[in-house]
Amino acid sequence: MVMFNAELLTSAKVQDFIKKAFQHKWDALKVSTALAREFSNEERAAIMDYMELVPKFREKFFSEKNGDAFLLCDRLALEQSTAFDIGHWKSALWLNDQPVQGTPVQTVHDLCCGMGGDSFFLPDHLNVIGVDLDENRLAMYRYNAEVMRPKAAQTICADVREVARENSHAQPLNGATPANSETRADFFTLDPARRAIEGENQRDLKNLTPSFEEVLEIAKHYRGGMAKLPPSYPTDEIPGDCEILYLGSRQDCRELLVLFGELAKHPGCVRAAIVGKKGETVAEWCEARDAKRETRDKESQEQFEYNFELEGKDRIYRTASSQSDLPLGDLGKYLSEPAPVLLRSHLFGSTARGFDPDSHLVSEGIAYISSATPLPAPGFATFKVLDHCEIASGAVRAMLKAHDVGKLTLKLRGVKVDPDAEIKRLKPKGKNEAILFYTRAQGEKIAILTTRIKDTLMSS
Repeated sequence: MVMFNAELLTSAKVQDFIKKAFQHKWDALKVSTALAREFSNEERAAIMDYMELVPKFREKFFSEKNGDAFLLCDRLALEQSTAFDIGHWKSALWLNDQPVQGTPVQTVHDLCCGMGGDSFFLPDHLNVIGVDLDENRLAMYRYNAEVMRPKAAQTICADVREVARENSHAQPLNGATPANSETRADFFTLDPARRAIEGENQRDLKNLTPSFEEVLEIAKHYRGGMAKLPPSYPTDEIPGDCEILYLGSRQDCRELLVLFGELAKHPGCVRAAIVGKKGETVAEWCEARDAKRETRDKESQEQFEYNFELEGKDRIYRTASSQSDLPLGDLGKYLSEPAPVLLRSHLFGSTARGFDPDSHLVSEGIAYISSATPLPAPGFATFKVLDHCEIASGAVRAMLKAHDVGKLTLKLRGVKVDPDAEIKRLKPKGKNEAILFYTRAQGEKIAILTTRIKDTLMSS
Protein backbone atom coordinates (compact mmCIF):
# COMPACT_ATOMS: atom_id res chain seq x y z
CA MET A 1 0.00 0.00 0.00
CA VAL A 2 1.39 3.43 -0.99
CA MET A 3 1.76 5.77 1.98
CA PHE A 4 0.19 9.24 1.73
CA ASN A 5 2.72 12.07 2.15
CA ALA A 6 1.14 15.53 1.87
CA GLU A 7 4.40 17.43 2.45
CA LEU A 8 6.14 15.51 -0.32
CA LEU A 9 3.36 15.81 -2.90
CA THR A 10 2.81 19.54 -2.35
CA SER A 11 6.52 20.44 -2.49
CA ALA A 12 7.70 22.68 -5.32
CA LYS A 13 10.35 20.07 -6.19
CA VAL A 14 7.79 17.33 -6.85
CA GLN A 15 5.29 19.55 -8.63
CA ASP A 16 7.99 20.99 -10.89
CA PHE A 17 9.08 17.44 -11.70
CA ILE A 18 5.51 16.46 -12.60
CA LYS A 19 5.10 19.51 -14.83
CA LYS A 20 8.30 18.61 -16.66
CA ALA A 21 7.31 14.95 -17.06
CA PHE A 22 3.90 15.89 -18.47
CA GLN A 23 5.37 18.56 -20.75
CA HIS A 24 7.82 16.10 -22.31
CA LYS A 25 5.36 13.19 -22.22
CA TRP A 26 7.68 10.84 -20.38
CA ASP A 27 6.62 7.23 -20.15
CA ALA A 28 6.44 5.36 -16.83
CA LEU A 29 9.94 3.89 -17.20
CA LYS A 30 11.55 7.28 -17.76
CA VAL A 31 9.59 8.80 -14.85
CA SER A 32 10.63 5.97 -12.54
CA THR A 33 14.28 6.21 -13.59
CA ALA A 34 14.38 9.96 -13.07
CA LEU A 35 12.70 9.73 -9.65
CA ALA A 36 15.08 7.01 -8.50
CA ARG A 37 17.98 9.46 -8.70
CA GLU A 38 16.54 11.78 -6.04
CA PHE A 39 13.88 9.95 -4.04
CA SER A 40 13.57 6.81 -1.95
CA ASN A 41 11.61 3.83 -3.23
CA GLU A 42 8.67 4.74 -0.98
CA GLU A 43 8.69 8.35 -2.15
CA ARG A 44 8.97 7.29 -5.78
CA ALA A 45 5.95 5.00 -5.41
CA ALA A 46 3.92 7.81 -3.81
CA ILE A 47 4.83 10.29 -6.55
CA MET A 48 4.07 7.88 -9.38
CA ASP A 49 0.75 6.92 -7.82
CA TYR A 50 -0.13 10.61 -7.48
CA MET A 51 0.89 11.34 -11.07
CA GLU A 52 -1.78 8.92 -12.27
CA LEU A 53 -4.38 11.01 -10.46
CA VAL A 54 -3.31 14.45 -11.73
CA PRO A 55 -5.01 14.26 -15.16
CA LYS A 56 -8.06 12.68 -13.53
CA PHE A 57 -8.64 15.42 -10.95
CA ARG A 58 -7.94 18.13 -13.52
CA GLU A 59 -10.59 16.67 -15.80
CA LYS A 60 -13.02 16.19 -12.92
CA PHE A 61 -12.77 19.57 -11.22
CA PHE A 62 -11.14 22.21 -13.38
CA SER A 63 -12.31 24.58 -16.05
CA GLU A 64 -9.75 25.92 -18.53
CA LYS A 65 -9.07 28.81 -16.13
CA ASN A 66 -7.04 26.75 -13.65
CA GLY A 67 -6.63 23.52 -15.57
CA ASP A 68 -2.91 23.11 -14.76
CA ALA A 69 -3.23 23.50 -10.98
CA PHE A 70 -2.50 20.79 -8.43
CA LEU A 71 -4.84 19.34 -5.84
CA LEU A 72 -4.02 16.99 -3.01
CA CYS A 73 -5.85 13.66 -2.97
CA ASP A 74 -5.61 9.90 -3.06
CA ARG A 75 -7.55 7.51 -5.25
CA LEU A 76 -10.48 6.92 -2.88
CA ALA A 77 -10.95 10.58 -2.04
CA LEU A 78 -11.00 11.45 -5.74
CA GLU A 79 -13.55 8.73 -6.59
CA GLN A 80 -16.10 9.93 -4.06
CA SER A 81 -15.79 13.66 -4.73
CA THR A 82 -18.41 15.65 -6.63
CA ALA A 83 -17.27 16.67 -10.14
CA PHE A 84 -17.27 20.19 -11.62
CA ASP A 85 -20.53 19.90 -13.58
CA ILE A 86 -22.66 18.65 -10.68
CA GLY A 87 -20.83 20.81 -8.12
CA HIS A 88 -21.36 23.96 -10.17
CA TRP A 89 -25.06 23.16 -10.65
CA LYS A 90 -25.54 22.50 -6.93
CA SER A 91 -24.06 25.88 -6.02
CA ALA A 92 -27.37 27.48 -7.06
CA LEU A 93 -29.20 25.48 -4.37
CA TRP A 94 -27.59 27.54 -1.63
CA LEU A 95 -28.94 30.82 -0.27
CA ASN A 96 -27.04 33.13 -2.59
CA ASP A 97 -27.96 36.49 -1.06
CA GLN A 98 -24.81 38.40 -0.17
CA PRO A 99 -24.68 39.17 3.58
CA VAL A 100 -25.76 42.66 4.58
CA GLN A 101 -22.96 44.74 6.05
CA GLY A 102 -22.78 44.21 9.80
CA THR A 103 -24.51 40.81 9.74
CA PRO A 104 -22.63 37.52 10.34
CA VAL A 105 -21.30 35.59 7.36
CA GLN A 106 -23.17 32.32 6.94
CA THR A 107 -21.09 29.22 7.59
CA VAL A 108 -21.33 25.69 6.17
CA HIS A 109 -19.99 22.53 7.79
CA ASP A 110 -18.67 20.17 5.11
CA LEU A 111 -19.20 16.95 7.08
CA CYS A 112 -17.10 13.94 6.05
CA CYS A 113 -15.31 16.51 3.90
CA GLY A 114 -12.70 14.23 2.34
CA MET A 115 -10.59 16.14 -0.18
CA GLY A 116 -13.19 18.91 -0.30
CA GLY A 117 -15.17 18.29 -3.49
CA ASP A 118 -18.44 19.47 -1.97
CA SER A 119 -16.85 22.74 -0.82
CA PHE A 120 -15.10 23.63 -4.08
CA PHE A 121 -18.14 25.18 -5.75
CA LEU A 122 -20.04 26.69 -2.82
CA PRO A 123 -20.87 30.39 -3.31
CA ASP A 124 -17.85 32.53 -2.44
CA HIS A 125 -19.66 34.52 0.26
CA LEU A 126 -20.13 31.40 2.39
CA ASN A 127 -17.57 30.45 5.00
CA VAL A 128 -16.79 26.72 4.97
CA ILE A 129 -15.35 24.43 7.62
CA GLY A 130 -14.23 20.90 6.78
CA VAL A 131 -14.99 18.18 9.31
CA ASP A 132 -13.48 14.70 9.18
CA LEU A 133 -11.93 12.07 11.44
CA ASP A 134 -9.01 11.45 9.06
CA GLU A 135 -6.07 13.86 9.40
CA ASN A 136 -4.88 13.02 5.89
CA ARG A 137 -8.27 14.02 4.48
CA LEU A 138 -8.13 17.28 6.42
CA ALA A 139 -4.66 18.00 5.02
CA MET A 140 -6.11 17.49 1.55
CA TYR A 141 -9.05 19.72 2.38
CA ARG A 142 -6.93 22.64 3.64
CA TYR A 143 -4.58 22.51 0.66
CA ASN A 144 -7.36 22.19 -1.90
CA ALA A 145 -9.44 24.97 -0.35
CA GLU A 146 -6.57 27.39 -0.98
CA VAL A 147 -6.64 26.39 -4.65
CA MET A 148 -10.40 26.29 -5.16
CA ARG A 149 -11.84 28.78 -2.64
CA PRO A 150 -11.30 32.57 -2.29
CA LYS A 151 -9.82 32.09 1.18
CA ALA A 152 -8.32 29.36 3.33
CA ALA A 153 -10.76 27.05 5.13
CA GLN A 154 -10.81 25.90 8.73
CA THR A 155 -10.92 22.21 9.60
CA ILE A 156 -12.13 20.22 12.60
CA CYS A 157 -10.83 16.72 13.33
CA ALA A 158 -13.81 15.11 15.03
CA ASP A 159 -16.77 12.77 14.60
CA VAL A 160 -19.35 14.60 12.49
CA ARG A 161 -22.15 13.39 14.78
CA GLU A 162 -20.51 15.04 17.78
CA VAL A 163 -19.84 18.23 15.82
CA ALA A 164 -23.50 18.41 14.82
CA ARG A 165 -24.71 17.95 18.40
CA GLU A 166 -22.29 20.63 19.60
CA ASN A 167 -23.54 22.95 16.87
CA SER A 168 -26.81 23.62 18.68
CA HIS A 169 -25.54 23.58 22.27
CA ALA A 170 -23.89 26.39 24.17
CA GLN A 171 -22.62 24.03 26.87
CA PRO A 172 -19.97 21.33 26.31
CA LEU A 173 -21.03 17.72 25.81
CA ASN A 174 -19.08 14.98 27.59
CA GLY A 175 -16.30 17.40 28.45
CA ALA A 176 -15.80 18.49 24.82
CA THR A 177 -14.96 22.06 23.93
CA PRO A 178 -18.19 24.05 23.56
CA ALA A 179 -19.18 25.33 20.15
CA ASN A 180 -18.28 28.97 19.51
CA SER A 181 -18.83 31.60 16.89
CA GLU A 182 -15.75 30.48 14.95
CA THR A 183 -16.80 26.85 14.49
CA ARG A 184 -20.60 26.91 14.59
CA ALA A 185 -22.44 26.69 11.29
CA ASP A 186 -25.81 27.59 9.82
CA PHE A 187 -25.88 24.83 7.18
CA PHE A 188 -24.25 21.52 6.37
CA THR A 189 -23.34 19.40 3.39
CA LEU A 190 -22.68 15.71 3.91
CA ASP A 191 -21.47 12.87 1.75
CA PRO A 192 -21.55 9.71 3.89
CA ALA A 193 -18.70 7.27 3.32
CA ARG A 194 -19.72 4.19 1.35
CA ARG A 195 -16.57 2.09 1.58
CA ALA A 196 -16.34 -0.83 3.96
CA ILE A 197 -13.29 -2.35 2.26
CA GLU A 198 -10.19 -0.52 1.07
CA GLY A 199 -10.39 0.09 -2.65
CA GLU A 200 -14.10 -0.70 -2.99
CA ASN A 201 -16.85 1.80 -3.58
CA GLN A 202 -19.69 0.12 -1.70
CA ARG A 203 -23.19 0.86 -2.97
CA ASP A 204 -25.12 -1.49 -0.73
CA LEU A 205 -27.08 1.42 0.75
CA LYS A 206 -27.20 0.37 4.39
CA ASN A 207 -23.42 0.59 4.60
CA LEU A 208 -23.28 4.38 5.06
CA THR A 209 -21.16 6.17 7.65
CA PRO A 210 -22.91 7.97 9.23
CA SER A 211 -26.08 5.97 8.61
CA PHE A 212 -29.09 7.72 7.12
CA GLU A 213 -30.83 7.57 10.48
CA GLU A 214 -27.86 9.50 11.89
CA VAL A 215 -28.00 11.95 8.96
CA LEU A 216 -31.59 12.76 9.94
CA GLU A 217 -30.44 13.47 13.49
CA ILE A 218 -27.56 15.62 12.24
CA ALA A 219 -29.97 17.73 10.17
CA LYS A 220 -31.86 18.77 13.30
CA HIS A 221 -28.88 20.85 14.46
CA TYR A 222 -28.72 23.16 11.41
CA ARG A 223 -30.98 25.63 9.63
CA GLY A 224 -30.72 23.47 6.55
CA GLY A 225 -28.42 21.27 4.54
CA MET A 226 -27.92 18.64 1.88
CA ALA A 227 -26.88 14.99 2.03
CA LYS A 228 -25.67 12.97 -0.94
CA LEU A 229 -26.86 9.36 -1.17
CA PRO A 230 -26.46 6.56 -3.73
CA PRO A 231 -29.09 7.05 -6.49
CA SER A 232 -30.72 3.72 -5.62
CA TYR A 233 -31.36 4.59 -1.98
CA PRO A 234 -35.01 3.78 -1.07
CA THR A 235 -36.85 7.08 -0.85
CA ASP A 236 -39.57 5.79 1.45
CA GLU A 237 -37.06 6.32 4.28
CA ILE A 238 -36.74 10.04 3.51
CA PRO A 239 -39.04 12.36 5.55
CA GLY A 240 -41.90 14.04 3.71
CA ASP A 241 -40.73 17.59 4.46
CA CYS A 242 -37.46 17.05 2.58
CA GLU A 243 -36.84 17.67 -1.10
CA ILE A 244 -35.46 14.79 -3.17
CA LEU A 245 -33.27 15.61 -6.14
CA TYR A 246 -31.72 13.27 -8.73
CA LEU A 247 -28.75 14.66 -10.67
CA GLY A 248 -26.82 13.35 -13.65
CA SER A 249 -25.98 13.74 -17.30
CA ARG A 250 -27.82 12.36 -20.32
CA GLN A 251 -26.02 9.04 -19.78
CA ASP A 252 -26.05 8.58 -16.01
CA CYS A 253 -27.64 9.38 -12.66
CA ARG A 254 -24.85 10.25 -10.25
CA GLU A 255 -26.50 11.57 -7.11
CA LEU A 256 -29.59 11.35 -4.99
CA LEU A 257 -29.49 14.62 -3.06
CA VAL A 258 -31.70 15.13 -0.01
CA LEU A 259 -32.35 18.78 0.90
CA PHE A 260 -33.28 19.72 4.46
CA GLY A 261 -34.72 22.78 6.16
CA GLU A 262 -34.21 26.14 4.45
CA LEU A 263 -32.47 24.52 1.47
CA ALA A 264 -35.59 22.48 0.64
CA LYS A 265 -37.24 24.99 -1.72
CA HIS A 266 -39.71 22.31 -2.88
CA PRO A 267 -40.47 20.26 0.25
CA GLY A 268 -42.44 17.12 -0.41
CA CYS A 269 -41.35 17.03 -4.05
CA VAL A 270 -39.11 14.90 -6.24
CA ARG A 271 -36.97 16.68 -8.82
CA ALA A 272 -34.75 15.31 -11.56
CA ALA A 273 -32.21 17.36 -13.50
CA ILE A 274 -29.96 16.62 -16.44
CA VAL A 275 -26.81 18.71 -16.07
CA GLY A 276 -24.56 19.81 -18.93
CA LYS A 277 -20.76 19.66 -18.99
CA LYS A 278 -20.45 23.28 -17.83
CA GLY A 279 -22.91 22.83 -14.99
CA GLU A 280 -25.90 24.27 -16.85
CA THR A 281 -29.42 22.88 -16.63
CA VAL A 282 -30.23 20.82 -19.74
CA ALA A 283 -33.65 19.71 -18.51
CA GLU A 284 -35.50 19.54 -15.21
CA TRP A 285 -38.65 17.90 -13.87
CA CYS A 286 -40.50 18.32 -10.57
CA GLU A 287 -43.52 16.52 -9.09
CA ALA A 288 -45.06 15.92 -5.70
CA ARG A 289 -43.89 12.71 -4.08
CA ASP A 290 -46.09 9.66 -4.70
CA ALA A 291 -46.13 7.03 -1.96
CA LYS A 292 -47.16 4.34 -4.46
CA ARG A 293 -43.94 4.80 -6.43
CA GLU A 294 -41.82 4.67 -3.28
CA THR A 295 -43.36 1.56 -1.73
CA ARG A 296 -41.05 -1.42 -1.95
CA ASP A 297 -42.49 -4.76 -2.94
CA LYS A 298 -42.01 -7.73 -0.60
CA GLU A 299 -38.94 -9.05 -2.42
CA SER A 300 -37.17 -5.67 -2.36
CA GLN A 301 -38.00 -5.14 1.32
CA GLU A 302 -36.72 -8.58 2.29
CA GLN A 303 -33.50 -8.00 0.34
CA PHE A 304 -33.03 -4.60 1.97
CA GLU A 305 -33.48 -6.06 5.47
CA TYR A 306 -31.24 -9.02 4.64
CA ASN A 307 -28.46 -6.67 3.51
CA PHE A 308 -28.47 -5.00 6.89
CA GLU A 309 -27.45 -8.27 8.54
CA LEU A 310 -24.50 -8.90 6.20
CA GLU A 311 -20.95 -7.64 6.15
CA GLY A 312 -20.44 -4.84 3.63
CA LYS A 313 -18.55 -6.99 1.14
CA ASP A 314 -21.43 -9.49 0.99
CA ARG A 315 -24.30 -7.06 0.53
CA ILE A 316 -26.40 -6.95 -2.60
CA TYR A 317 -29.18 -4.62 -3.58
CA ARG A 318 -31.45 -4.48 -6.62
CA THR A 319 -30.64 -1.09 -8.10
CA ALA A 320 -33.08 -1.21 -11.01
CA SER A 321 -35.62 1.58 -10.68
CA SER A 322 -38.27 0.68 -13.19
CA GLN A 323 -41.35 0.96 -10.99
CA SER A 324 -44.00 2.87 -12.89
CA ASP A 325 -47.70 3.55 -12.97
CA LEU A 326 -47.74 3.18 -16.75
CA PRO A 327 -50.09 0.47 -18.00
CA LEU A 328 -48.96 -2.53 -20.03
CA GLY A 329 -49.68 -2.74 -23.74
CA ASP A 330 -48.55 -4.11 -27.08
CA LEU A 331 -45.44 -3.01 -28.92
CA GLY A 332 -46.24 0.14 -30.88
CA LYS A 333 -44.56 2.34 -33.48
CA TYR A 334 -41.87 3.75 -31.19
CA LEU A 335 -39.78 2.41 -28.33
CA SER A 336 -38.15 4.82 -25.86
CA GLU A 337 -35.52 4.64 -23.12
CA PRO A 338 -35.94 7.16 -20.27
CA ALA A 339 -32.96 9.24 -19.21
CA PRO A 340 -31.31 7.73 -16.11
CA VAL A 341 -32.44 10.59 -13.84
CA LEU A 342 -36.06 10.06 -14.91
CA LEU A 343 -35.68 6.34 -14.37
CA ARG A 344 -34.21 6.68 -10.88
CA SER A 345 -36.73 9.32 -9.83
CA HIS A 346 -39.67 7.25 -11.12
CA LEU A 347 -40.87 10.33 -13.04
CA PHE A 348 -40.56 8.74 -16.47
CA GLY A 349 -44.15 7.47 -16.55
CA SER A 350 -45.90 10.77 -15.88
CA THR A 351 -43.40 12.57 -18.13
CA ALA A 352 -44.09 10.18 -21.01
CA ARG A 353 -47.86 10.52 -20.58
CA GLY A 354 -47.46 14.29 -20.77
CA PHE A 355 -46.32 13.91 -24.38
CA ASP A 356 -48.34 10.86 -25.39
CA PRO A 357 -51.29 9.90 -23.15
CA ASP A 358 -51.26 6.38 -24.58
CA SER A 359 -47.64 5.67 -23.60
CA HIS A 360 -47.25 2.28 -21.98
CA LEU A 361 -44.74 -0.38 -20.96
CA VAL A 362 -44.35 -3.51 -23.04
CA SER A 363 -43.43 -5.64 -20.03
CA GLU A 364 -43.83 -5.15 -16.29
CA GLY A 365 -40.69 -4.02 -14.48
CA ILE A 366 -38.77 -3.11 -17.65
CA ALA A 367 -38.55 0.59 -18.43
CA TYR A 368 -38.95 0.50 -22.20
CA ILE A 369 -41.86 2.70 -23.19
CA SER A 370 -43.94 2.15 -26.30
CA SER A 371 -45.81 5.05 -27.89
CA ALA A 372 -47.55 6.12 -31.07
CA THR A 373 -45.51 9.34 -31.28
CA PRO A 374 -41.82 9.94 -30.52
CA LEU A 375 -41.03 10.95 -26.95
CA PRO A 376 -38.72 13.98 -26.88
CA ALA A 377 -35.10 14.39 -25.84
CA PRO A 378 -33.35 14.85 -23.53
CA GLY A 379 -35.80 12.96 -21.32
CA PHE A 380 -35.94 10.03 -23.72
CA ALA A 381 -33.94 8.31 -26.43
CA THR A 382 -36.50 7.15 -28.98
CA PHE A 383 -36.30 4.42 -31.61
CA LYS A 384 -38.60 3.61 -34.52
CA VAL A 385 -39.68 -0.02 -34.50
CA LEU A 386 -38.93 -1.80 -37.80
CA ASP A 387 -39.77 -5.37 -36.89
CA HIS A 388 -39.77 -7.92 -34.08
CA CYS A 389 -39.52 -11.66 -33.56
CA GLU A 390 -38.80 -14.27 -30.93
CA ILE A 391 -35.23 -14.52 -29.63
CA ALA A 392 -34.12 -17.51 -31.67
CA SER A 393 -31.05 -17.49 -33.90
CA GLY A 394 -32.87 -18.41 -37.10
CA ALA A 395 -35.70 -15.91 -36.57
CA VAL A 396 -33.35 -13.03 -35.66
CA ARG A 397 -31.02 -13.73 -38.61
CA ALA A 398 -34.01 -13.80 -40.98
CA MET A 399 -35.24 -10.48 -39.61
CA LEU A 400 -31.80 -8.87 -40.05
CA LYS A 401 -31.54 -10.20 -43.58
CA ALA A 402 -35.02 -8.94 -44.49
CA HIS A 403 -33.98 -5.41 -43.47
CA ASP A 404 -30.48 -5.68 -44.99
CA VAL A 405 -28.80 -4.97 -41.64
CA GLY A 406 -25.03 -5.33 -41.41
CA LYS A 407 -23.99 -2.99 -38.60
CA LEU A 408 -25.70 -3.80 -35.34
CA THR A 409 -25.89 -2.43 -31.80
CA LEU A 410 -27.45 -4.73 -29.20
CA LYS A 411 -29.30 -3.40 -26.14
CA LEU A 412 -30.44 -5.64 -23.31
CA ARG A 413 -33.02 -5.48 -20.53
CA GLY A 414 -34.59 -8.54 -18.98
CA VAL A 415 -32.42 -10.89 -21.08
CA LYS A 416 -28.90 -12.09 -20.27
CA VAL A 417 -26.49 -12.63 -23.17
CA ASP A 418 -23.01 -11.38 -24.04
CA PRO A 419 -23.72 -8.58 -26.56
CA ASP A 420 -20.42 -8.88 -28.47
CA ALA A 421 -20.62 -12.65 -28.66
CA GLU A 422 -24.26 -12.52 -29.77
CA ILE A 423 -23.53 -10.07 -32.59
CA LYS A 424 -20.66 -12.28 -33.80
CA ARG A 425 -22.96 -15.28 -33.68
CA LEU A 426 -25.68 -13.52 -35.71
CA LYS A 427 -23.16 -12.49 -38.41
CA PRO A 428 -25.15 -9.60 -39.94
CA LYS A 429 -24.03 -8.88 -43.53
CA GLY A 430 -26.29 -6.17 -44.94
CA LYS A 431 -25.73 -2.49 -45.78
CA ASN A 432 -27.95 -0.86 -43.18
CA GLU A 433 -27.35 0.02 -39.54
CA ALA A 434 -29.82 -0.79 -36.79
CA ILE A 435 -30.31 -1.17 -33.03
CA LEU A 436 -31.52 -4.53 -31.82
CA PHE A 437 -33.26 -4.82 -28.45
CA TYR A 438 -33.30 -8.10 -26.58
CA THR A 439 -36.01 -7.62 -23.95
CA ARG A 440 -39.45 -8.88 -22.96
CA ALA A 441 -42.98 -8.16 -24.12
CA GLN A 442 -45.74 -9.20 -21.73
CA GLY A 443 -43.06 -11.20 -19.92
CA GLU A 444 -41.91 -13.20 -22.98
CA LYS A 445 -38.49 -12.76 -24.58
CA ILE A 446 -38.56 -10.70 -27.77
CA ALA A 447 -36.08 -9.25 -30.29
CA ILE A 448 -37.05 -5.77 -31.51
CA LEU A 449 -35.28 -4.24 -34.52
CA THR A 450 -35.18 -0.43 -34.53
CA THR A 451 -33.46 2.67 -35.84
CA ARG A 452 -32.64 5.67 -33.67
CA ILE A 453 -34.70 8.69 -34.66
CA LYS A 454 -33.35 12.21 -34.59
CA ASP A 455 -33.96 13.79 -31.20
CA THR A 456 -37.12 15.82 -30.88
CA LEU A 457 -36.41 18.44 -28.22
CA MET A 458 -38.86 19.14 -25.42
CA SER A 459 -40.93 22.26 -25.93
CA SER A 460 -41.41 22.81 -22.21
